[in-house]
Amino acid sequence: MGRPQNITPKSLAGYLEVMSKAVFQTGISWRVVDVKWPGIKEAFRGFEPEVISRFTVTDIDKMVQDKRVIRNRRKIEAIVANARRLLELDGQYGSFKKYLRSFNSFEELTRDLHKNFKYLGEMGSYYFLWVVGEKIPSWEEFSAAHGLVGKM
Repeated sequence: MGRPQNITPKSLAGYLEVMSKAVFQTGISWRVVDVKWPGIKEAFRGFEPEVISRFTVTDIDKMVQDKRVIRNRRKIEAIVANARRLLELDGQYGSFKKYLRSFNSFEELTRDLHKNFKYLGEMGSYYFLWVVGEKIPSWEEFSAAHGLVGKM
């Protein structure tokens, strides 16, 4: 896959987009996700959390039928739930960036991300934090600590 490009999210939509890409990449080829990404982004209305957090069951039913999207209902529902949680943490901490930086260690932060966001495990959290420019351990350090040596 190579190293994903870092970004500096300019809004909560940037954070949700990167997080959602990690969600869709769980258990599926990153190439498939990359090819479908423009359609996914359009279908998810630019990943604006305020919009996605108001998705209803009917909206989710429509997304499951949308050919632009990887039509995994559980992942679509996870993105809606993640949008809601992102908004809650943004309000609670004064910004989502402040939430991310409120932890003493990478491990502590990844445990909290896993607890608060659906389909965001160890690899998804590492990917997410790398892309949004947060401090992470080197790949060698991370993979050794998580038994991933030689798995790329």
